[in-house]
Formats: sequence, C-alpha cells, structure tokens
Amino acid sequence: MRVELFEVAGAGDGPYGIAVGPDGGVWFTLVHAGEIGRLGADGAVERLGLGAPGCGPSVITVGPDGALWFSRMRDHRIGRITVDGKISSYGLPTGDAGPYGIAAGPDGALWFTELNAHRVGRITVDGEVAEYPLPQAGAFPSVITAGADGALWCTLNQADAIARVSVHGEVTVHRLPTGGTAPVGITAGADGALWYVGIGGGLVGRITVDGQVTEYPLADRAAKPHAIAAGPDGRLWFTEWGAGRIGVLTPDGRLDGHPIPGPGAEPHGIAVGPDGAVYAALERGQIARLAGA
Repeated sequence: MRVELFEVAGAGDGPYGIAVGPDGGVWFTLVHAGEIGRLGADGAVERLGLGAPGCGPSVITVGPDGALWFSRMRDHRIGRITVDGKISSYGLPTGDAGPYGIAAGPDGALWFTELNAHRVGRITVDGEVAEYPLPQAGAFPSVITAGADGALWCTLNQADAIARVSVHGEVTVHRLPTGGTAPVGITAGADGALWYVGIGGGLVGRITVDGQVTEYPLADRAAKPHAIAAGPDGRLWFTEWGAGRIGVLTPDGRLDGHPIPGPGAEPHGIAVGPDGAVYAALERGQIARLAGA
C-alpha cells in the first residue's frame, strides 16, 4: 500500500473538506481561497471560484439531489454545486452562525452544525432552513453524520460530548468518558454504531445508538486525529493532522498508520470511494490517495 500525491492548489489555498462525487470525481474545498475543486480520475484538476474569496468553504458532502453541498463558515451560508459546475448558495437566518459540518439526512434534507450559534440546522434542497438549539452554549458543534437509527449525530468539540438530534430537532447529549477528548470528526460505521475521533484526546471512539462508548487510544496521543470515514469493508480511516499520517482501525480493533511523504502535510478531510480508495485533503495544497487500500 502506498500514498499517491496530487498537486491541486497552492500551499496557501488550504484543501480542507473532501468527498467522492456521484460523477466519480473527488471534490474538495479550498478554505482559504474560497473555491471548490475537483480531481478527476485522470488526475486533471478543476477549480471553481465562489465569488467570495473569504467565504471559508469547509466541509463538503453529496446531497440527496446528486449535487455537492458545503458549508461556508465565514460568510454564514450553505453552498451547492452541481457536477457540471453550477453554483448557488443560501443565507442562514442567524447571521453569524458559522456553519461547519454538513451531511445528508435520512429525511431528504441536508443537516449542518453552527459553530458560533450553538445550533444544528436543516436545509431542504429548495433552500428552506430550520434551526434547532443545543442545550449547552459554547459546545462548538462540529461534524455531523446520519446514524443507522434515523437520527443525526454530531460532535460537541468543547463539551467532550456527542449529540443525537432527531429529524424533529429533539436533542440528546452523551458525555464522553475522557476529559479533553475534543471530538471533531464522526461517521456512521458498517456495524450500526457511530465512530468519532478526539483531536485533543488522541483517540478513536465508538458510540452505540444507546450511548455506550468504547475508546481506542492511539499510540501517538499527540497525533491530533481530525476527520474519520468508514470504508465498505468495515475499516475506519482517519486523518492524523498533527502527525502527517492516515490512520486506520480494522474491525478487529487493530490500529495502524500510513505516513504521508514530506513535511507539513496537515491532513484534514478524508473520504472513501465506493471502490475502497481513500482520499485525504492536505493543507499544503495536495490530495493524498491510498493506493491498494
């Protein structure tokens, strides 16, 4: 297994979020440049400006309508881009919301977190927005994903907790056992549980839909795991932002890591394609692909 690197942007442009689109392309955000990029199967790179260089596009996901949806953290909007490059965006009722995580929900809408407003939001594919408050101010809701139980689950980075949000906006908070975990990434696993990474605690965690938590500490507790994605074979892949590695947790509980060549990689978002290929967005201006994964 080896890591392939693709040059997609300048070091200051900031590849951040990443998703494999329905067209087979690898779509990514350029958080500092205010652009969306696409890496094709042939290695060709396209970049599309959003008309707002400071908008801070962050997390990106495939929507139920076949388009890519993404958060615009700095100008407080939700963006949409079709696979043929048509761009639109929607403002949020809370002007300083700071949208960050975004995921397709089981109800045909997109759900997102609001870092600054301590809320979770819902946006339909027609742009209608609803917002639901979380019980604790300053919890810093981060990444969100749909669970096997028909609810949305999100990390509460500053509360060391995971929140479950029903499609009606009812919130249940599960406290994590390790103080300073600071969870960021979360994904639904093939086993029906939710899996998260603690950037502060240096661990991978598993939480069942009834709130039972199991932790898997990394050998390098300073690795700062940031994002996590589930593979079709049950493996969990995650970025180690502080260590410049792509980590993996196998279904039998074994942890391993794959170093990214060169200094200053700073891997952020991670995605797994339907063929099992693993992609990570590197802050220094590259996309990494794990070949033979």
